[in-house]
Amino acid sequence: MFTPTVSELIPILQTAIGPAILISGIGLLLLTMTNRLGRAIDRSRILISEMIKASPNDRHKYQKQLTVIWKRARLIRLSIALSATSALAAALLIATLFSVAIFKLELTWLIGSLFTVGIICLIVSLVVFIQDINQSLAALKHEISHHEL
Repeated sequence: MFTPTVSELIPILQTAIGPAILISGIGLLLLTMTNRLGRAIDRSRILISEMIKASPNDRHKYQKQLTVIWKRARLIRLSIALSATSALAAALLIATLFSVAIFKLELTWLIGSLFTVGIICLIVSLVVFIQDINQSLAALKHEISHHEL
């Protein structure tokens, strides 16, 4: 085992700052996504309780809304899983950077792989998140068009 000096440790810390900032940003995205998921779940519960009280003729309206919310919740769940995987890859990247420095390992392939996996997961997560937003706007447009006078 190699014990790095302070002057050898500083470049490692500087290299690890990028993934650490990425983890922080992903944390904010996860906060937003979990809030959206919570709102979808809460809205579903309200719609279910209203649907139970509704007349049989009106239940199909609630069912349509619940179907849309279910699809959105699945998209949000996928986006959360991908973002969490991205944060995990960034955390493993930081651990690998320090392991390489301390144990004098040659893990360039692992560093590159973790970075690539993290960024790809983040990109796909954001694409799925945008799909959720577009789906919610399409549902709102549909609802507004049915209530126009």
